[in-house]
Amino acid sequence: MALTLGTRMLPLCVCVLLTPGLVGAGRLLVVPLDGSPWFSTQKIINQLVQRGHELVAVMPDVSWRLEQSLNFTVKHYSLPYNLDEMNREFKVYADERWKTQETDFLSLLTSASSSDIYDYFFVHCRSLFNDKNLVRYLEETSFDAVFLEPFDMCGLIIAKYLSLPSVTFARGMFCHYGEQGTQSPMPLSYVPRPLLGCSDTMSFWERVWNHIYHLEEQVLCPYFLDTALKVASEILQTTVTPYDLYSQVSIWLMRSDFVLEYPRPVMPNMIFVGGINCHQAKPLPKGKRHERLN
Repeated sequence: MALTLGTRMLPLCVCVLLTPGLVGAGRLLVVPLDGSPWFSTQKIINQLVQRGHELVAVMPDVSWRLEQSLNFTVKHYSLPYNLDEMNREFKVYADERWKTQETDFLSLLTSASSSDIYDYFFVHCRSLFNDKNLVRYLEETSFDAVFLEPFDMCGLIIAKYLSLPSVTFARGMFCHYGEQGTQSPMPLSYVPRPLLGCSDTMSFWERVWNHIYHLEEQVLCPYFLDTALKVASEILQTTVTPYDLYSQVSIWLMRSDFVLEYPRPVMPNMIFVGGINCHQAKPLPKGKRHERLN
């Protein structure tokens, strides 16, 4: 009974923490993800700073979008590659997408060019932990929680290494690890796998294909995360599985809305916060605005 009551109170606790004046300010460790996710993450952390929370962000010294703000502390760590190398690798990946149309999401994840570019994202956590001064700072600083983007996985590794509660801010989860980590039911006869193209009212053969697709996930997704799990095992000095990392998340802030999702069961610590998923558009110039209105 007490456990059920506690899980029901999680959304209320989050609302209280985000309301100014009700609780004391906390210290939050932020592990952002480079690229478009930074646009929405930046909005959230700026709001947290305005509400009196102390934020410390750990960022690589090579990135596309990550920017240092005077509103919070930023700790940088060095990467073994430069921006030109990362741009070159991403161009190979982007060009391959134009030439080859994968038949499904799993083919996209496991293609050779995809594996190379994702390895760039996954291995940077090793560079972070190679910075002994930074690791010592994280160990000696008292943080209340880690705010992270789960696709990167480095935030999950840091949270587990420091034994801190974590709050994820995500549009969704690939493969099946989101459901497994949150222990959400996965009725495959009723809930289609993401990007499969089925509706929530599947025919018999669509349900069969949905089960087959899930079995493919079981086989191919560990291959996709192989580099990330090797890095995690090195850092934590024990064999690490995806479930070990995703099951430790305290609160999932879903960057979507339940009306945009398939009807499916979710756990009490999964909170839909709306579709904050891109850079805010700038107003059109007066001339262009007039043309658009006409």
